[in-house]
Amino acid sequence: MAKKDPTDLTVEERLSALYQLQTVLSSIDEKKALRGELPYEVQEMEDEIEGLSLRIQKIQDEIDAFDKAISENKAKISEAQSRVNRYKEQLNDVSNNREYDTLNKEVEYQELEIELCNKKIREGLNHVEERKKDLESNQQLVDERKKDLEVKKDELDEIMQETREEEEKLRDKAHDLKMKIEPRLLASFERIRKNARNGLGIVYVQRDACGGCFNKIPPQRQLDIKMHKKIIVCEYCGRIMIDPELAGVKTAEAEEKPKRRRATRKTKKEEPGTAE
Repeated sequence: MAKKDPTDLTVEERLSALYQLQTVLSSIDEKKALRGELPYEVQEMEDEIEGLSLRIQKIQDEIDAFDKAISENKAKISEAQSRVNRYKEQLNDVSNNREYDTLNKEVEYQELEIELCNKKIREGLNHVEERKKDLESNQQLVDERKKDLEVKKDELDEIMQETREEEEKLRDKAHDLKMKIEPRLLASFERIRKNARNGLGIVYVQRDACGGCFNKIPPQRQLDIKMHKKIIVCEYCGRIMIDPELAGVKTAEAEEKPKRRRATRKTKKEEPGTAE
């Protein structure tokens, strides 16, 4: 049997399909609600771990830079010490005071250079020590967060495992229902549903009021809703409205009618006894 084009459906059929879709989507929302805040907590912990990992990498880069600077200063010291030794040897072979003074100044300069490099090395080692402590504390924090994350993920997986199969069926059903609804009407419904706090895009009339915002609906408007001739939205909240009968809901008035009939039949049976 060929599928009916969504544009060929009557208003009543469109509203019925839309309400069925709402019911299925509400069921999916309930499944999501079972997870609570766990998905957000997992995401936050993953973001925190990522941030800590970046911080650890930055600290490690700083340590590497300090280590490199320390190695460079050690190389400078070695080179300066070689010069000092060479200049001191040359002092034994000087021929005049001017040459002697020049060599002494070179020795002093190289010794100052060695002293400066040693100072930089000490400072670098102190920085490395501090950054290593920061690295250790951040790594410890990451390890703790990863353990907590595993626990949260296990909780979330357990909940999702319980609802996954049913949720997939509901999603397939929702997809089939969407194919039966006119794209423009579906887009309007999804926009309304997105803006609604409780996720309801279509509601039925309850006690002469909108089932979404509970504002009173005038009798004439209620009559128009029951006629199923056009799509009617609440003038207060913008939700699409249908009558309880189309939603498959029995109203209190409908349940009271059979009781009245039974009461009438009892009265008729008592009439012969009264006549005697």
